[in-house]
Amino acid sequence: MRGQKELYELFERLAIQFEYHEHPPLATIEDAKIHWKDYNSGRCKNIFFRNHKGDSHYLVLLEHLRQLNIKDLEKRLKQGKLTFASDQRLKKYLGVEPGSVSPFGLINDSEKHVHLFIDEKLNESDRLAFHPNINTASLVVSKSDFLKFLEYTGNTFEFIRLYE
Repeated sequence: MRGQKELYELFERLAIQFEYHEHPPLATIEDAKIHWKDYNSGRCKNIFFRNHKGDSHYLVLLEHLRQLNIKDLEKRLKQGKLTFASDQRLKKYLGVEPGSVSPFGLINDSEKHVHLFIDEKLNESDRLAFHPNINTASLVVSKSDFLKFLEYTGNTFEFIRLYE
């Protein structure tokens, strides 16, 4: 199976069940929609931000058809301007390459540095799909197993309204 070996080992330890799908690299949501059409799950776009000082990082999971209101998120966080985190920060905190951003990358955040914001719309889905830290496969997990994974990582997270 494609993806980070340690992720699959963790899923086995935590008894997390998943549905596995291989596909070509997915660079855009438009590409992804072609391959996601048969998934019975909520679909996400995952965006990794840093604050203007570079000392706080945020992973945002947004329902794939929604547009993020970044200005509103900036106001709520009171961290100044948010910008996309660099490739180096993506590798350092999530252990992934550009195009493979996934909340499953939180297993690589040993310092529990990254805070996760989850679009409240995704809370309506019983199942969610994410890359296994590589963008040539997707895993569909139940929402309860996803929350079990997040509890295990120890990173802070919250469901909030993220869209315009």
